[in-house]
Amino acid sequence: MYSGKSDKPRKPVTVASLAKMKASGEKIASLTAYDYSFGRAVDAAGADFVLVGDSLGMVMQGRSTTLPVTMDEIIYHSRCVASALERALLMVDMPFMSHVNADEALRNAGRLMKEGGAQMVKLEGTGEQADVVRQLTVAGVPVCAHLGLRPQAVHKMGGYRVQGRDEAAADAMLEDALRLEEAGADLLLLECVPAALAGRISRQARVPVIGIGAGPQCDGQILVLQDMLGLTAGHVPKFSRNFMPDAGSIGGAITAYVDAVKTGDFPAAEHCF
Repeated sequence: MYSGKSDKPRKPVTVASLAKMKASGEKIASLTAYDYSFGRAVDAAGADFVLVGDSLGMVMQGRSTTLPVTMDEIIYHSRCVASALERALLMVDMPFMSHVNADEALRNAGRLMKEGGAQMVKLEGTGEQADVVRQLTVAGVPVCAHLGLRPQAVHKMGGYRVQGRDEAAADAMLEDALRLEEAGADLLLLECVPAALAGRISRQARVPVIGIGAGPQCDGQILVLQDMLGLTAGHVPKFSRNFMPDAGSIGGAITAYVDAVKTGDFPAAEHCF
């Protein structure tokens, strides 16, 4: 029975640790969290990093998109989660319009790290964000670049749709990924991308590639915590899986998810595009 404690190693995860995991072929397991209690549970289960995502706008605030989330709000949630973590690295989203240019990105990333305890920031964008990533890197800010379905661009994209289905779009995404890596991105995150394309990007990228609805060939996986606990009301994404029925407890479900990612049992074919 899950006891709330883990026998997994407690040495803190760093950017260098994640790079070594890719090099050795060890899968990276991660989840979102938005408060101290769930942050502690995710950390205890052995997740390698925790994301305080702007998905909190939908999950915690009941909004229809992530766009209304403010810097002050995400800093508050980040600070709560940071207090809970002993091992997992803390990644935090840069909210909508907080990184439109290098100056804004530097100012806001600084706030996330100094006030929110972030150890890495995540920003949505294409290769056009390369200069922003480069400036953050020069300033010593670890960056995860988010490609594919970008929720902050939902209105521009016309909805929550799989990205990179045709050859031209796939080639463009690969080019964007490599351009962002060259600019200094330490991680790439692919959301709602065909598994074959995600595998192609993962093989060519030198940095770890994390998938959410991007298939098993990625170097790691992330899900929204509430989705994998079966707490999400309404539509549940195809790429998610409810781990609660078999586990019987929140802690057990989170541990089962981490183990399933590590062993390659998740995601399965039914979770892929």
